[in-house]
Amino acid sequence: MSRLFTENLRISYGDYDIVNNLNMDIPDGKITTIIGPNGCGKSTVLKTLSRILTAKSGSVYLDGKQISKESTKKIAQKMAILPQSPDAPEGLTVAELVSYGRFPYQKGMGTLQDKDREVMEWALRVTGISTFRDRAVDALSGGQRQRVWIAMALAQETEIILLDEPTTYLDLSHQLEVLELLQYLNETEKRTVVMVIHDLNHAARFADHMVAIKDGDIIKEGNAEEVMTSQVLRSVFSIDVEIGIDPRTKKPMCLTYDLINRDRAMEGTAI
Repeated sequence: MSRLFTENLRISYGDYDIVNNLNMDIPDGKITTIIGPNGCGKSTVLKTLSRILTAKSGSVYLDGKQISKESTKKIAQKMAILPQSPDAPEGLTVAELVSYGRFPYQKGMGTLQDKDREVMEWALRVTGISTFRDRAVDALSGGQRQRVWIAMALAQETEIILLDEPTTYLDLSHQLEVLELLQYLNETEKRTVVMVIHDLNHAARFADHMVAIKDGDIIKEGNAEEVMTSQVLRSVFSIDVEIGIDPRTKKPMCLTYDLINRDRAMEGTAI
């Protein structure tokens, strides 16, 4: 398995620090969900883990090596990232998009080999989109498109998959389809999955490990029972939460919540 962790990570936009002195260890072969308020640095951390962004200081390590010193192709053979709301070129077919996942393994003119086609067929099959292979990606539903992008990430044959809000803009059934697919891949293929996700109940339901971030700092990390508490969510989101137990999964879930400073928040809406 591949170990991914950060050491004293500092990430900035210009002179503004988004994340400062972050130390985070991603458990191998598990599903990790990252939660936190908008603008807290969740997506920024994910992009830095995948080397889309460069840290101002500190390091990201993969298999004991700093990713900043590794080749792009080598990193792409170990780690795949699915950004938030990705767009495919107009008219691109499902098979063509999934084939992009084989780029880290191609040489010369980039011609697909038998091995590439075998992996592509497996990725199409395991994500349940084989019948759409010749369809244009932009002609599919949101849930189907998300499966195509996941298939492309799987075609990279990486042990680690990073996803930024994989359920954004999807309805409830498609959200569950995508999350259950990722859970299936984690359980059957032993893929390490790291997701930034807004829905707290989904984050708890599908996570082996949770990380709660606020203002670029880790407030709490651990299993769902340790992170999904009224005290932690109060600190992270400034909300007063009632926590219960999901009768189906036995995981903690948010039943209802209120703003802590509700009267103060409403003052800004007065006419």
